[in-house]
Amino acid sequence: MDIQDLAKRVATGERRALARAITLVESARDDHRALACELLETLAPLNRQALRIGLSGTPGVGKSTFIEAFGMFLIAKDLKVAVLAVDPSSTRSGGSILGDKTRMESLSREKNAFIRPSPSQSQLGGVARRTREAVALCEAAGFDIVLIETVGVGQSETMVAEMSDLFLLLLAPAGGDELQGVKRGIMEIADLILVNKADGPLETTAMRTCADYAGALRLLRKRVYDPEGFPKAMMVSAMTQKGLPEAWETMDELVSWRRTEGHWTKRRAEQARHWFEEDVRIGLLAALDRGDIREHLQVLGSQVARGEVGPTKAAEEMIVFIRDAKS
Repeated sequence: MDIQDLAKRVATGERRALARAITLVESARDDHRALACELLETLAPLNRQALRIGLSGTPGVGKSTFIEAFGMFLIAKDLKVAVLAVDPSSTRSGGSILGDKTRMESLSREKNAFIRPSPSQSQLGGVARRTREAVALCEAAGFDIVLIETVGVGQSETMVAEMSDLFLLLLAPAGGDELQGVKRGIMEIADLILVNKADGPLETTAMRTCADYAGALRLLRKRVYDPEGFPKAMMVSAMTQKGLPEAWETMDELVSWRRTEGHWTKRRAEQARHWFEEDVRIGLLAALDRGDIREHLQVLGSQVARGEVGPTKAAEEMIVFIRDAKS
């Protein structure tokens, strides 16, 4: 594989090359990882930055419908939009449907749009293991906006906040008790709460839901990287496009303020450090797959299963074994 040629094609915005590059960075093969690192380092000097928008929401809230409507709205403003959709993987077979693209039929036909579904595999936090690198490739390809759609709402689904500039939480009217458990987990990192389906008979309910969450947001501790009045709760309708211009204007206002106050650059630097440490952790875990370490892990695992040794003591012994093997 000619990495220099692939990098040039990605830099010119060639969508087939971008798709191939993302496939490369998602590969777990050692030789592919080396090529992926070379590709990312080759593209890094371009220093292109897109607005990264993470988006999550409850199942059935209309994430795909909203992304398509919002994406078409942005394209109408002469912006290039990339969508990275993370699809849940089966815990039994490991497979994923990867059907997000088929639900964005109009957006997928746009020349200024790129849609890429990826399996979550065993990764927690609502995103795939290499989503951050896919975002970097989309930026290098010249996209203005990168939308990152997570698996689905949950208290642990906050990893997307470490790779986005804005985090949107999409809620349905009268969500009720199903959202009570996620308030502290995910509402604390949301920059904008959008109550979707604010149309037809649900519009009145959406107004009430929006007011409830606006009140809840005022009870949260104010963040240093938010201007007065943020985070906000707003109503939108992906079906009628009602509220999309106001939501975009609000996002632009928040981004402009953060750039002016220096929070944008500082946050990006913090995110880079976070992912450096995360990649180190992943690399250390991958080292467990080495022959002698894996064999000793299986021996201790069998002893724990038979009740011959406790899990805590076995774990300590495993750590000592790895430390000695490294030295």
